[in-house]
Amino acid sequence: MTEPRARSADAAGGLGLLASAIAGRVVEVVDGGAGEPAWTDGVVVFVDGEAGGPDLVRAVAVQASLLASGSLGPDVVRGLGRRGTVGRRYLGVEGHRALVAQEALLPPVVRGLIDRATAGRSGSPAASLELALGRDRLPEPPGVFGVLRPQRVRTGVPVGGAGDRDGDGAETGRHVPRRESGQVLQELDDGEDRDGTPGFDLFNPVGGGGAAGRLLRRLLGSTQVGKGGRGEPGADMATHRAGQGGGGTNRRFLSTAAGGLPDDLDASRRTGVVYPEWNVHAHRYRAGWCTVVEVEPDVAGREALVLPDTHGLRRPLGRLGLEPERRRRRPDGDDIDLDALVEARVELAAGSAPDEAVYVEVVRARRDLSVLILLDVSGSAGEPGPGPTGERVHEHQRAAAAALTLALADLGDRVALYGFRSLGRRAVQVLPVKRFDDRLDARARGRLAGLEPGAYTRLGAAIRHGAAVLEAEGGTARRLLVVLSDGFAYDHGYQGAYGEADARRALSEARRRGTGCLCLSIAAGTDVRALRRVFGTAAHAALPHAGDLAGTVGPLFRSALALAEAQRRVSQHTVRARERLRIDRARERSTA
Repeated sequence: MTEPRARSADAAGGLGLLASAIAGRVVEVVDGGAGEPAWTDGVVVFVDGEAGGPDLVRAVAVQASLLASGSLGPDVVRGLGRRGTVGRRYLGVEGHRALVAQEALLPPVVRGLIDRATAGRSGSPAASLELALGRDRLPEPPGVFGVLRPQRVRTGVPVGGAGDRDGDGAETGRHVPRRESGQVLQELDDGEDRDGTPGFDLFNPVGGGGAAGRLLRRLLGSTQVGKGGRGEPGADMATHRAGQGGGGTNRRFLSTAAGGLPDDLDASRRTGVVYPEWNVHAHRYRAGWCTVVEVEPDVAGREALVLPDTHGLRRPLGRLGLEPERRRRRPDGDDIDLDALVEARVELAAGSAPDEAVYVEVVRARRDLSVLILLDVSGSAGEPGPGPTGERVHEHQRAAAAALTLALADLGDRVALYGFRSLGRRAVQVLPVKRFDDRLDARARGRLAGLEPGAYTRLGAAIRHGAAVLEAEGGTARRLLVVLSDGFAYDHGYQGAYGEADARRALSEARRRGTGCLCLSIAAGTDVRALRRVFGTAAHAALPHAGDLAGTVGPLFRSALALAEAQRRVSQHTVRARERLRIDRARERSTA
């Protein structure tokens, strides 16, 4: 069998860009051979290069929708095995469900494929698989749906990319080059909507499964903490208790004390910004579901917080967010300064000695970075941190927030700091400590000292509001949202897989708009796997102390900014590809 011929995005009429936009990560489209049905291995979509334009678009859109909806997850792949009949039945249901889930991103020529009655029979890939394994009569998938080849779907790559794994996760020992391993591609995948199991974050330098992350976790001694709990979730509960993993006897309590909440909650609910919330069980948004209110922190009787020494942080952050600057009339450089060259030729023709500074030098010298820091001040931050000092997690995370804010402000970046907590979906509070145009003076430090843990953690709403403020007021091309939290998404009707999926979706929304996202858990002892379920493939790390920031913050910031830049480029290419498709359709109608 001959190898498929690679097709560039331009040669395929922008189909690679279309697939990337629908899948939420970079997906390549290649020619799998004349007459071959469309299929995907999880990273590449193979199509019939001789198919007509509309059918080609439909085939690519279906395969990309399957990728975006988690339809080819490890559990599904194992369930399908090599049974072709089951695969066809599964594709006949799951294909329609995946198209409905991604309908907002689909071109009109694809939406006509959707059979809503069939899509309504399943709410997840697991449910579609159960239908496929049953005996109910299911419709045959249309020809443009292609086929499924479970045995050829790429599964997780071992940490470090030194080998490959088969469908059961066993290492085969085959070396996988980075360009083939899908590491960067999987980093672009937000891992959402997969029944609470985000995709592998193989390239996260510290908090994820990367080699550096595994080494640091081993050195820093990250613990594994279970977050399970019993009882009906809600704001009326006095406490919520969750056991720690490892078989120990220690218990942890999440305080729901008022912690500075306003006396008139009804008044605060009437004023605020309304945001949607992602319902992972129904695979759709709840429009206008959450109300976020900005509340001034209580500074009465509070002394200004003493700022930490940030010398160790300024060095790794110093080269981040530097904007390229073109300097003309330089003796050396990367390009020719045409104006200077013309003047030099004129001077030479006139018999004068010409100026030899005729180059343009590109240097990174101007800061172009805005950062918004979200500090979790919910009740779970009131638990004791590690070590004999007895300091709470809140003190550790507050010190980290202060250090990052001061270091970035000293470097000339635009930086803002907000706290957040919630008491139900209509009372999500964001507490401004320092806005972008404020100074980090005694008043701001007093606000930071006045933050006390209380209430719950509706992560998704806080992230959406922080990202919106950053985009509206940051004022720079490069934007970074930093979330300091233990990653425990919990509120009334907001827990477990539901809360985790909404937080992942909120981070994914921000990244798709070009905002880098970084999530840090300081002194909480949260299991890295639990953090990955909440933060998805956003750059994240779990550190035992705020003092460990200096050694890890540089790679984390670079990873988050690089991912945002990649997402921005994909979005720009997608817009151009859609415009080309619109023009082509207009031409077809005019010549018909």
